[in-house]
Amino acid sequence: RYIGVTLFLYLAFSYIPWISRKEDFELYIIKVFSSFFLTIIYSFVLYLGISAILFTIDQLFNANIPGKYYYYMFLIVAGVFAPSLFLSRIPEADEKFDKYIYSKSLKVLLLYIVIPLITIYSTILYVYFFKIIITKDWPQGLVSHLVLWYSTFSIAVIFFITPIINQNKWAYRFKNWFPKLIIPILVMMFISIGIRIRSYGITENRYFVLVLGLWVLGIMLYFALIKKSNNIIIPITLSIIALNSVFGPLSSFAVSKRSQNKRFQSILLRNNMLEDNKIIKATEAMPTDEKMEISEILKYFETKHSLKEVKYIPKDFETRDMERVFGFPYIEKSIYKNDYFNYFSQQQGKVIGIKGYDYFLEGYAISNRVELNEDIVVFYDWDNFDFKIEQKGSLIYETNLKNYGLDILEKNKELNIENSKSLSIDEMTVTDENDKVKVKLIFNNLSGERYEQSNNPVFRNIDYYVLIKIK
Repeated sequence: RYIGVTLFLYLAFSYIPWISRKEDFELYIIKVFSSFFLTIIYSFVLYLGISAILFTIDQLFNANIPGKYYYYMFLIVAGVFAPSLFLSRIPEADEKFDKYIYSKSLKVLLLYIVIPLITIYSTILYVYFFKIIITKDWPQGLVSHLVLWYSTFSIAVIFFITPIINQNKWAYRFKNWFPKLIIPILVMMFISIGIRIRSYGITENRYFVLVLGLWVLGIMLYFALIKKSNNIIIPITLSIIALNSVFGPLSSFAVSKRSQNKRFQSILLRNNMLEDNKIIKATEAMPTDEKMEISEILKYFETKHSLKEVKYIPKDFETRDMERVFGFPYIEKSIYKNDYFNYFSQQQGKVIGIKGYDYFLEGYAISNRVELNEDIVVFYDWDNFDFKIEQKGSLIYETNLKNYGLDILEKNKELNIENSKSLSIDEMTVTDENDKVKVKLIFNNLSGERYEQSNNPVFRNIDYYVLIKIK
């Protein structure tokens, strides 16, 4: 809300002095922006100079100037000098811009660097647009952001080149054709965000993408249909949207809560979990994906709003009450649809026999290397799970614990992602030896994830004991 109100006030500051005037609004904004950046440069140089003076006095005369004085100087420059300088350069309400000379540097930047880049970017998006039409593989996620920020930036470019469209053919063509050519790309963006909303409902982030996208579409249609456009409509409409998006029944918060509650209700009804506005525990046949969706909705309310705003659940409900209320525990959902695995030994915390071995080590105790005696050194690499034993500087044993972990996973494929997998100590024990050493590895815990797009599990943690016998 603070950001929304702040954005509204800055935008209002830009257009309020110009509401009664029809021309040269773009030049007025350019001058305000120029004053702003000039103020930053002046303030930076001033603060740097004062800091250099204080530092020099401190070093040459042993003045012992406290560091807080540098901070005080920053506050004076940033809080007094900078605002005073910037506000003093704001154009008067009746100032004329008929003799204002458009910055040559800005003209070169926009016409010969920015616009060609936007044109190339648009071409790439059009190629992608035709690709998805042919493959019918409709876009999701990232494409909406790629289109949204580029189109919003393009509106700013059109705004700033407006004063020179009658002097430059390239500027005129860009303002005339670009708003029409971007419409299909915006349609692609709405399809992308629509897929996400249909699947997961509206959240604050999706709300802002959707609303900003509608604003961009509206401005582009305005540019395309109105020959003599008045660009003051850009900050006015954007400021209204900024304020509306954080206050009232159409705000991002209100709309998101309604959407997620409706999604929550539909999942309950679909699984026959709602009767007389009360939740009934799920049956064993309820799909895991649906359980994940309910868990995610509750997590959303808990982190973004309050669980008290979720319909149908008890007033004193907390996520730890999931099993009591819904009949299943909270299930973490991966945005990559990965399966998390967690195998642990039933022997954890119990006595382990070490008869027949010379050394017993806990895996967590091996930090890169451990000297067992003057001759024997054990090495363990936490990053790639490499385990080595050296005797008098010579390598006598080497293995990778991940390979043993993969063998255990392969023998126990029936992984239930809702629960950890408990295995006997025999299933979690591996013995290996050569002519110089015998090693027994007892795994306490193997955890990680299986990626949907890859057959190779990724280990995040391997906790183990190791018994070593030197022959």
